[in-house]
This record gives sequence, C-alpha cells and structure tokens, in this order.
Amino acid sequence: QVRLVESGGGLVQSGGSLRLSCSTSDRRESSFKVMAWYRQAPGKERELVASITRSGDIYTGDSMKGRFFPSRAGGENTAYLQMNNLKPEDTAMYFCKATSAGVPGFYADRDWWGEGTQVTVYS
Repeated sequence: QVRLVESGGGLVQSGGSLRLSCSTSDRRESSFKVMAWYRQAPGKERELVASITRSGDIYTGDSMKGRFFPSRAGGENTAYLQMNNLKPEDTAMYFCKATSAGVPGFYADRDWWGEGTQVTVYS
C-alpha cells in the first residue's frame, strides 16, 4: 500500500498564496504515472483541480487557470500545487491522488489517495 501525505494547507487571506505538497515515502514506487489535486467544498462534489503527468503534461481547471500551478519532483515522487491569488471560493479540502502505471493487457492502473489538507480563504 502506498501512503500519500499532503501538507501546506492553512488559513490565508484573499489574494494570498499557499503551496501544497504531496509525497510518499514508499521507495518501491519510482515514478507515478499521474499526480493530481482534487478539492471538495462543503455541499459540493469533488472536483479535479490540476494534474501533472510524469512527462510534465499539465491540466488545470478553468477557474484555477492563471492562479494554480501544479509541479512535481519525479525522483522524489512529490507533487506540488502553487496557489496564488486565492479566493474564498477556493476554500475546500484538497486531496492528492497519485496513479501507478499498470501494464496494458495485464495490470490496471492503481490510484492512491492522500487524507487531504484543508485550505481556508477569508476576505
């Protein structure tokens, strides 16, 4: 089992910045296929915030474009989410998801989830 640990959440004023991190200490996992960030606010469905593949391809949700920037340190299996110009609507629990590559035709990809880190933005 791969355990992911997120950190970097907290209380921040509107317009401020935070950097989230997600990592695993499992040395057997050399490189995740994809590392992604999701968030879920009270009363809302969980949504994809951003993702980054091991080759560096990046996706960012529409409301986060220009403000949120995912990155990773592949050798350490660590993902980051730089969040700038935070807004109250960004308040949510943020989760890291990492995907281990399977073998086509033999083994399926495997997803691993962190426990989440809370981000709260006040006006």
